Amino acid sequence: MLQQVWFYITVFYEGVIFLYCLALFAVYALLAVMSLTTIRRHLHKNSYKTSRTLVESPLMPGISVIAPVYNEAATIGCSARSLLSLNYPRFEVIIVNDGSTDNTLELLTKQFDLMEVEFAYHAQLASKPVRRFLKSKSPAYARLLVIDKENGKCKADAVNAGINAATYTHFLNTDGDCILHRDTLLKLAQPFMDEEKRVIATGATLRMANSCLVNEGELTEMRAPVEFLPRFQEIEYIRSFLLGKMGWTFCNAVTNVSGGLGLFDKEIAINSGGYDAASFAEDMDIVVRMSKYMHSHKLPFAIRYVPETLCWTEGPATLRVYGRQRARWGRGLLQLFMAHRQVFFNPRYGKMGLFMFPYVAVFELMAPVIEATGLVYLLYHIITGTVNPLWAVILLAFVYVYTLLVTTLALLWDQLTFRHYRSWRVVTGLFLTALAEPLVYHPLSLFFTLKGYLQHLTGKKHKWGNMQRRGFKQEQPLLFHH
Repeated sequence: MLQQVWFYITVFYEGVIFLYCLALFAVYALLAVMSLTTIRRHLHKNSYKTSRTLVESPLMPGISVIAPVYNEAATIGCSARSLLSLNYPRFEVIIVNDGSTDNTLELLTKQFDLMEVEFAYHAQLASKPVRRFLKSKSPAYARLLVIDKENGKCKADAVNAGINAATYTHFLNTDGDCILHRDTLLKLAQPFMDEEKRVIATGATLRMANSCLVNEGELTEMRAPVEFLPRFQEIEYIRSFLLGKMGWTFCNAVTNVSGGLGLFDKEIAINSGGYDAASFAEDMDIVVRMSKYMHSHKLPFAIRYVPETLCWTEGPATLRVYGRQRARWGRGLLQLFMAHRQVFFNPRYGKMGLFMFPYVAVFELMAPVIEATGLVYLLYHIITGTVNPLWAVILLAFVYVYTLLVTTLALLWDQLTFRHYRSWRVVTGLFLTALAEPLVYHPLSLFFTLKGYLQHLTGKKHKWGNMQRRGFKQEQPLLFHH
């Protein structure tokens, strides 16, 4: 009797997994088609627009650039100069020192000749108390405002303080370890001007800055990371942003704008309650809350992604820091769905409730669990000798090749369209790295994500800590000219 029950369980399980994989492969193929279509439309629409035309337009919204920092002494100088050198008519830079325990604030004070000033601070969103405000004595840095506050133990708390101090109608949320393209604000603000619907957020592609050359806060040469973990992350980011985010932009179904680079409508963000300091996935949480607000008030809206790479961030280079990051991401994703469970299959929330929330839950949240159980199931059949070796090899080979094809398409389309790397040799090197990704990098991501799930379910306390930045690779000046 037990043997018969087990037989039916295995048949059912295998059938479900087979249909799950078919659906996942179909979604990836559809996303690829939608992504390529969206990118072609974007390039065509912007072929006749120049940066100068956009800069001179009086319609471009004012933007407050908010960069929370915590123990970012290794990168803060370059990052601050990168933000201050942005090409945009009306913007300010707000650096929020979130109770750093290193010399981050001292470096900022020295480099930009800061002094304490009086400031009319309107606390619309909750955050830890602000100690003081600092501005530069030099007119060259008149756009810069530094907020020194008590540590809020998360980025969300610091961003809320930055929003409270923001002057303009839109704000850019970025990180203290990021280098931005000079035209970042121009490109991210453009969808706010072009769309008929009210755009509440825009994002763009991020890449690893680990091996790139930087000079005075400006990226002078983009290089693929040399180190093991950042190199895999470079591939992961290209695939995720170029195919995933751009694909969902096609049907206005974006559910997440990266915390490293996102431009937001300040009014909607404040009306939605701002960032949740208790969330471990504050970047996705704010987008979901803003979307819920727009749906609840029956206001048509759009969230858009720009295909160009506009931001370079220092990725974790050690397994310890990488594991902490991915565990937090996994924990945040599970926390998010538990906090917003009323959205599931709720027609009140449109595409987000009827399609995107169920999709992300099934194919992103549940994917690590399904994959782990699948590996255990396969191992059981190998040990008991009940697996068909030929079919097992064929199925594993198919999954491997399909995954590699998706990655290859993203790498090729990125290089053919934007030519970010100087030579195809770099792209070939990334492709060779991608060959090992499913075998080496993906199992690490799977393990740490499941660890994050377990930490959340068991109520284990999480310490945010810092990312132990190494700093950007500075371009060496030429001593001799031939």
